[in-house]
Order: sequence, then C-alpha cells, then structure tokens
Amino acid sequence: MSDPTARSGIRLTRRLTYLYVGLALYGASSALLVRAGLGLEPWGVLHQGLSERTGISIGVVSIIIGAVVLLLWIPIGQRPGLGTVSNVFAVGIAMDATLALVPDVHGLGVRIPVMVAGIALNGVATGLYISARFGPGPRDGLMTGLNRLTGRSVRLVRTGIEVAVVVTGFLLGGSLGVGTVLYALAIGPLAQFFLRVFDLSTPDARTVADTGGSSREAILPQ
Repeated sequence: MSDPTARSGIRLTRRLTYLYVGLALYGASSALLVRAGLGLEPWGVLHQGLSERTGISIGVVSIIIGAVVLLLWIPIGQRPGLGTVSNVFAVGIAMDATLALVPDVHGLGVRIPVMVAGIALNGVATGLYISARFGPGPRDGLMTGLNRLTGRSVRLVRTGIEVAVVVTGFLLGGSLGVGTVLYALAIGPLAQFFLRVFDLSTPDARTVADTGGSSREAILPQ
C-alpha cells in the first residue's frame, strides 16, 4: 500500500511545478507577442502603452500593475493565494528575460509564426497555471471579486474590464492588431484543451468538470 504522505508530497511538487512553469511560459508567450509586433493580449496592450510612456521595461510595468490590481482586492474582499502573489512577479520577470534573449523579428514570414507560437504557448501556460490551483492571478481575482460584488456575470465583468484596458493601452501607444483579435478568439478553446491535458483532479472530479461542474475555464492567469 502506498504512503498517503508520499503521494501528497508528490502531488504538491507537481502542483508547484505546474504553477511556476506555467507562469514562466505565460511571461515568455507575452514576450513573443511583443516581438511579433502584430498585437498583444488585452493587458499586454496596457503594459506596453505604459512602458512606452514611462521608459520602464514592459515586464516591470506588468509587475507594478499586478501589484496595484492586487491592492484593489482589499475593498472587494478577495484573498490572495500563493499563485496570486507569484503571478505578480514571475510573469513580468519571465517576460523581460525572454525579451532579452529573443531578438527583434522582421517580415511577416517570421512575425506571423512568432505570433502564433506566442498565442499557443499562452494556452499551454494557462492550462498549467490554473491546474495548479494556487489561486487566481490578480487581474482575474479583480474580475471574480467584481462579479460577486455587483452581481453581474463573469462574462460581462471580464469584457468590461478588458475593453477598458485595451482602449486605455491603445491610447497610450500599446500594440493593438490582428494578434489581439486572434488571441481573444483562440485563448478560450486553447485554455479549455490544456486544462484537460494538465488536469490533476481525481477521475470523479474530472467527470464533474467535463459536465460543467467547474468554472475553471473562465479564469485565466492574468
């Protein structure tokens, strides 16, 4: 008979691996979208716009915005987890590190594959990060907190936040383009697919999730 404590330790190690690999890949995927130059994910548009205006690296801007959003959790009664705090720092660090390693790309023949790789990698990262179950990212916690506070649907709250973020980022000089649209269309199906691939739940819990008993697909690591 296997030792329950040993099984628990192995599971925790796997969850922590999923968490930090997922966060690192999320930062890397955002950096690839920056290098592609064909449009960023909604919060990336804001981060890039602020980076352009302030001269601060986009990764550091991401950390600052994440920390500010986390402070907004206080009045709406949200409680951060390990994944929440880790998200604030790990994504921005990974993003700046990837930008330092990956050079600028030129020509649509290279930029389009880099964009596609960035979106696909973001889906992988989302599946890993959420499957770890260490709490939502600061931006997603804001969304769920406002959902609970206002009684509005998650979809409506998320859409409202992201429209405001995209418009503000674009006005600040952030990159809005075909990559932004493709990301919006693809990230839901990609996240759902990779959530199933990396699912750490028991078979019974997985059955519940597949029949609509879980709302994890609505929470992305932003």
